[in-house]
Amino acid sequence: MAGIYIHIPFCKSFCNYCDFYSITDDSLKGDFVRALIREASLRSSYLEGETVETIYFGGGTPSLLEPATAAAIINDLRKIFPFSGDPEITFEVNPDDVSEGMPGELKKAGVNRISLGVQSWDDRSLRYLGRRHDAAQSVRALEMIFGEGINNVSVDIIYGVPGTTTVDLKADLEKTLVFPVTHLSAYHLTVEDGTRFGRMKKEGKLKEIDEESSSAMYSLLVRYCREHGFVNYEISNFAKEGFISRHNSSYWKQIPYLGLGPSAHSFDRRSRQWNVSDVRKYIKAVSSGEIPCEREELDKIMMFNEYVMTSLRTMWGIDLIHVEEFYDKELHDYLVNLSGKYITYGLMKREKNTLVLTDQGRMMSDNIIAELLADL
Repeated sequence: MAGIYIHIPFCKSFCNYCDFYSITDDSLKGDFVRALIREASLRSSYLEGETVETIYFGGGTPSLLEPATAAAIINDLRKIFPFSGDPEITFEVNPDDVSEGMPGELKKAGVNRISLGVQSWDDRSLRYLGRRHDAAQSVRALEMIFGEGINNVSVDIIYGVPGTTTVDLKADLEKTLVFPVTHLSAYHLTVEDGTRFGRMKKEGKLKEIDEESSSAMYSLLVRYCREHGFVNYEISNFAKEGFISRHNSSYWKQIPYLGLGPSAHSFDRRSRQWNVSDVRKYIKAVSSGEIPCEREELDKIMMFNEYVMTSLRTMWGIDLIHVEEFYDKELHDYLVNLSGKYITYGLMKREKNTLVLTDQGRMMSDNIIAELLADL
């Protein structure tokens, strides 16, 4: 099995926190779509005949594409790659892009899962984040999405915004779960270099919330979602039974995936590739029959470290039998020995041959994972 990620690099404006590659000039949209399909053809053998189980339209802002364009892309990909009988096809959508009839057209195109970027139900927070929509538009978007027959819906929420508290987060969660959403991605605000927030932080105009407040918010998030029937299957992701994101899970389970579009990443179990983060360079290269990417070969230690980084973020954890069989006994013993102190402190638990983080451990996941990585 395998997945395909499609990076749509167009946005109407830049959010203050986002460091994903995008541009606001959509005059290249037609050339980009043609280059995208050309890249798929050039890389038709990358997945080595594996059946495509998931497609994910991310960005950028995929909802700036017409549903007919999305349909054409999906149909062309079906001609190039072998598809499973029931692929999960996710489309990221901004609330202000949703119009009457649009969700239904996306459904006809083959989209069966929508990820809606609500981010907050508080208009002040939305303005601070630099979002284009308001809370009322999110309400209308969800009403149209559910009303037009798409029932597998994920909502994105950002918490930890300066000036907010657990009260604000709880309000966001309550307003989200008024709707029958099946999945929730809740991300703590991270200030990245190169973003407006990054510049504000350097200028002393933005102060991130303290660690104690962050921990209190995450504890509330986990508790509230569990009380409402959501499984916390990855640190930032929660799903109703049967609605765990198949595409996102493939990243954490090291399933091969092909990334199409500028800045998109690919993984074939042996190496990682990433395309150039420039639409014009991307279009020019692909149109000439070239793949504008860099490549990194993965040795055993690099693959082991990636496995630790991804699997320990999930409810499935580290499979010690897999480590011993796929890597070696030395790395198995290395993990068993290092994990002992975290088990003693209640930050990790061992269930038969699996190591998983506890709720308390997840709050310190970055530090724990860093200590478990093997030296290159």
